Amino acid sequence: MTTDQILEFVRKHPLAKVKLAVTDIDGILRGKYISAEKFSGVAEGNLGFCDVVFGWDAGDLAYDNTKLTGWHTGYPDASAKLDLTTFRKIPWEQDIPFFLGEFIDTQNQPAYYCPRQLLKKLKNEAESEGYKAYFSQEFEWFNFRETPTTLQDKNYRNATPLTPGMFGYSILRTTLENPFFSDLFELLRQFNVPLEGLHTETGPGVYEAAITYSDILEAADRAVLFKTSVKEIAYKHGIIATFMAKIDENLPGCSGHVHQSIWDKDSKNNLFYEEAAPHKMSKFMKSYIAGQLYCLPHILPMYAPTVNSYKRLVQGAWAPTTLTWAIDNRTVALRALPASNKSTRLETRVVGSDCNPYLAMAACLASGLYGVRNNISLQEATIGNGYLDTSHGSLPGNLQEATAKMKESAIAKELLGESFVEHFCQTREWEWRQYAKAVTDWELKRYLEII
Repeated sequence: MTTDQILEFVRKHPLAKVKLAVTDIDGILRGKYISAEKFSGVAEGNLGFCDVVFGWDAGDLAYDNTKLTGWHTGYPDASAKLDLTTFRKIPWEQDIPFFLGEFIDTQNQPAYYCPRQLLKKLKNEAESEGYKAYFSQEFEWFNFRETPTTLQDKNYRNATPLTPGMFGYSILRTTLENPFFSDLFELLRQFNVPLEGLHTETGPGVYEAAITYSDILEAADRAVLFKTSVKEIAYKHGIIATFMAKIDENLPGCSGHVHQSIWDKDSKNNLFYEEAAPHKMSKFMKSYIAGQLYCLPHILPMYAPTVNSYKRLVQGAWAPTTLTWAIDNRTVALRALPASNKSTRLETRVVGSDCNPYLAMAACLASGLYGVRNNISLQEATIGNGYLDTSHGSLPGNLQEATAKMKESAIAKELLGESFVEHFCQTREWEWRQYAKAVTDWELKRYLEII
């Protein structure tokens, strides 16, 4: 739709309002409704949005260690701009118009702290070099027969799974919960977040969905919208959906694998593919993989941003722990999938379902192209069990360790910008501090009586 058509649609919509949202540093959509009249005044300009959304954590606790905003600034409004190309109609909300926004600074330039702006910057840099990035993300998540109230009443323990048993790729379980399953597929399609596939994964009440690939910015928009949309559709069915990376030490974790390929500027030739090369993997693809492996320890919090993320990254739990790659091997960090010109791609398996998709995709693109620009040689592919191949190192073991490495990394600052790295690492340090002072169930069970 053209801008005029969008404005006319909003003007004539019977609800006389618009829903809009921006994405915070954790990948959480923060939004509000505005009147159709208000929208007409800001659609092609700027609007104010309280910058506290970058001054607090996922639980709305204000950071005390960041420079960007805080009590010292008074939490003023920041300038945001709606991207009219993100226009969608929410089918489970009477087709209300919806738009994504992004932040700009006082000079009307992209704000360094805005995740969507970071990805746009890297996308534009890649395209200036003649590269078109096509990405998609797949997510695993748990579903529970709960409401926000019942979950809180249970103190977030012993939630009732949507269905019992492991049942990966189950035809039975998709039939059992067919109304929810069918709504996910159909309503997401209507919301322009189309799925290539949807199935049960191993674990009680676990689903997995693969989002249809697209231009990298659209792919990240779809991924961000997918996570919130799934939660909203689940509410309609009396279900709580969670994208936590690990909900139970005895169950598999939840991934957010990123699939990617880089094409020429006309989107005709997949630069990862070379017919005559061994395994049909081009030199470009090998350098791209090498770049991701080289940079991975420097930017791991972009893929694994929470304390809980690292509970997933353990041996033998379908998530990588080592700096490895291989062809079609699910025990390594980077899984190469060479095939045809159309389908040859890379799957970055480190990424958890709890990631901010803008940041995860930004990290993938920046680090991959770092390898191309610096002509980095690719190490030998891992044969067999990637968990046992520590010849090139292992991933940092927790958020504190990973953040400390990123904070001091010249590589991270080169890839993502010094100001962004400083702010992002401060938010991850805050996250670790909140965890470090908490008394857990594990501590009570282990120490309360015996010590």
